Amino acid sequence: MKNKNEELHGNLEEMKIERLNRTKIATGKIINYYHDTVRIPNGNIATWDFIGHQGAAAVLPVTDAKTILLVRQYRNALDRFTLEIPAGGLENAMEPRIEAAARELEEETGYRSDNIVPLISIYPTVAYCNEKIDIFLARDLKKSVRALDEDEYINVEEWSVQDLEKMIYNEKMQDAKTIAALLAYKNKYLN
Repeated sequence: MKNKNEELHGNLEEMKIERLNRTKIATGKIINYYHDTVRIPNGNIATWDFIGHQGAAAVLPVTDAKTILLVRQYRNALDRFTLEIPAGGLENAMEPRIEAAARELEEETGYRSDNIVPLISIYPTVAYCNEKIDIFLARDLKKSVRALDEDEYINVEEWSVQDLEKMIYNEKMQDAKTIAALLAYKNKYLN
């Protein structure tokens, strides 16, 4: 049985989008920017922006007291400080994401964990970027040593899940990976 959208537009999964060309416009430190020329199902030719990213890993650190460790850092794109889960890009496309998450946990918070498990995976900007962020849950935290990158200035803060959830719904927290991680953790482990 067809749903209303299929009746109006056909089954989108069966429609073919053909990439005719991909032109690199710029190479950045963590991304590459392209123009893609594509033929869409109605036969029209379109040019779409595409940002290539090799991926990232993030981690939600939960203390023994069930509080969350977050990092506050300056984000140039927003020209302000944000409160986020520790995260970072992969060192190379073959780096296991769980290892990247463990690395970022220790580098940014000064804690390590031997109890890191997958929590959720997200594509935060599907309209123009292929960045995938695998988010992990870290428990049984052990004090270690921070090792910030040269361009990082980060404060570590400890928050309750309840206070963070209020911040999400009061629009005081807007970082997509952090929101996804917190709500996934709350729904999977606290409900």
